[in-house]
Amino acid sequence: MYPRSSWFERALIALIGALLALGVAAREAPGVIGDIAATELPREARETLALIKRGGPFPYRKDGTVFQNRERRLPAKPRGYYTEYTVRTPGSRDRGPRRIVAGRGATGDPATGGEYWYTDDHYETFRRIRE
Repeated sequence: MYPRSSWFERALIALIGALLALGVAAREAPGVIGDIAATELPREARETLALIKRGGPFPYRKDGTVFQNRERRLPAKPRGYYTEYTVRTPGSRDRGPRRIVAGRGATGDPATGGEYWYTDDHYETFRRIRE
């Protein structure tokens, strides 16, 4: 049996380690599963990314609207920071599940901010687009 101080010290160290791990996990958005090179995106996503950078015109009415990030899958930012754009899904009768979400980035403009996220499962998970 360990002396009382030794058990207490071990418990305290374990607790501190767990709290530090939670703090690191809390800073990372839970829905971000890595990144993807722009060249690896499906053709339709590359086309949508090019439209975003040109400022449109966009084929869907909801393109360019504010993405709320309600599920907090992306890093926390002020309301209005993110905008969403539809990535056409071949064979889908509606907008389908694929989107690019653009952040305002350093320039304050989604077209030039350089912060783009791709989802192919309707906002469940995201991959940051590397250019």
